[in-house]
Amino acid sequence: MAKQPMLKFVEVDRAMPDKRVPDLRRNDFHEIYAEYADEKAAEQAGRCSQCGVPYCQTHCPLHNNIPDWLRLTAQGRLEEAYELSQATNTFPEICGRICPQDRLCEGNCVIEQAGHGTVTIGAIEKYITDTAWEEGWVKPIVPKVEREQSVGIIGAGPGGLAAADVLRREGVQVTVYDRHDRAGGLMTYGIPGFKLEKDVVMRRNAQLEQGGVEFVLNCNVGEDISFDAIRGRHDAVLVATGVYKTRDLEAPGSGAAGIVRAIDFLTTSNRHGFGDEVPEFDDGTLNAAGKRVVVIGGGDTAMDCLRTAIRQGAQSVKCLYRRDRDNMPGSQREVANAEEEGVIFEWLSAPKGFTGNPVEGVVVQRMRLGAPDATGRRSPEVIEGSDYTEPADMVIKALGFEPENLPEMWQADALDVTRWGTVKAQFETGATSMPGVFAVGDIVRGASLVVWAIRDGRDSAAAILEYLDAPQQAIAAE
Repeated sequence: MAKQPMLKFVEVDRAMPDKRVPDLRRNDFHEIYAEYADEKAAEQAGRCSQCGVPYCQTHCPLHNNIPDWLRLTAQGRLEEAYELSQATNTFPEICGRICPQDRLCEGNCVIEQAGHGTVTIGAIEKYITDTAWEEGWVKPIVPKVEREQSVGIIGAGPGGLAAADVLRREGVQVTVYDRHDRAGGLMTYGIPGFKLEKDVVMRRNAQLEQGGVEFVLNCNVGEDISFDAIRGRHDAVLVATGVYKTRDLEAPGSGAAGIVRAIDFLTTSNRHGFGDEVPEFDDGTLNAAGKRVVVIGGGDTAMDCLRTAIRQGAQSVKCLYRRDRDNMPGSQREVANAEEEGVIFEWLSAPKGFTGNPVEGVVVQRMRLGAPDATGRRSPEVIEGSDYTEPADMVIKALGFEPENLPEMWQADALDVTRWGTVKAQFETGATSMPGVFAVGDIVRGASLVVWAIRDGRDSAAAILEYLDAPQQAIAAE
């Protein structure tokens, strides 16, 4: 009888892929984790307990069949593991790299709760699909039957691209409109290369384009083409714009030169990485080299800015966050990586104002945690008389994102939005107040995770297919 490949969590310790040492990785934008060797991936997959109630799967927004593809990996059946992985996830190699597994699948692993250390689900997911690309198991998109109906997708981020993939495989004619010159949204221009190398995203863009998806890039809806014109060209429209409006900081001196938005800083860095000509980088406006950098915020975007500034050669990099480490929204894994690379975190600290123009310093007020707020998190309170000034040549605002006013931008008054400005859409289908118009991702949820956008895009694509089929079903019934 073959040896049992699973349930090895008692005898085999948890082991992540090797991580490059900080002194090396802080000098480039390459991913910091190496790839598993075949034997190591099989060994780590074999730690899965194959529990009866897989909480890892339950807490994955895509409900990926994690225990089964772990078992197949442990058995060396990698092509089958890939087929099972991609059945529920359009971009498994991307999720394996950037999902906050410590808050989702891995954070709810049964053996983690038992004290044995979680299965390294994300690293194995990445390994499976990277191997699939290398071995040629990732097949081109070839619809069995072409359909005449077309769908216009506004936004080439993860939600829009996931929907495009599902629709194109069903033979729908798909056109994706995006404001940038490359598809991928925040996967291309927001997330740094040390978390997601750009050839991984470009490879998926190429697969979609070769499969018949048409991309209309450098296209601002409402300026270069009207929303009504897009509706007129297509049988259905999917809004997947994401949220790009930065939450601002109202404090004395906040308009000074050198105080910049996180999205501008990250986009400029990624464009420079592509080899684009970027004047704002070259003239130092959005380049941290040699500067004392202060990042304000505690989410994953703040972590990306901190670690990017380190790689650009900043003199010092500090993070101001008004709560403590345990109450921050960002990934604890990312905080640890940032600290290893030289970032200093100033917990329970918030900006009160700024000195100089160009900026010379941040007036910081110390905080303490008080009573819980409506969300259950303890609210920060100012400690009077605790102010001090933190020297800074560049301040990066990473305070989160809000939706743009789409009805106004697109002259689409019939598109209902919530009081937060997000598009009102039905749960699961993404149907909006306008017939034939659907919406997914951050423009519906508010700023969220890539994996949720993928889930929304796939769900809404299924609903759009039903919508497109409805007229034919009505004719057949007559």
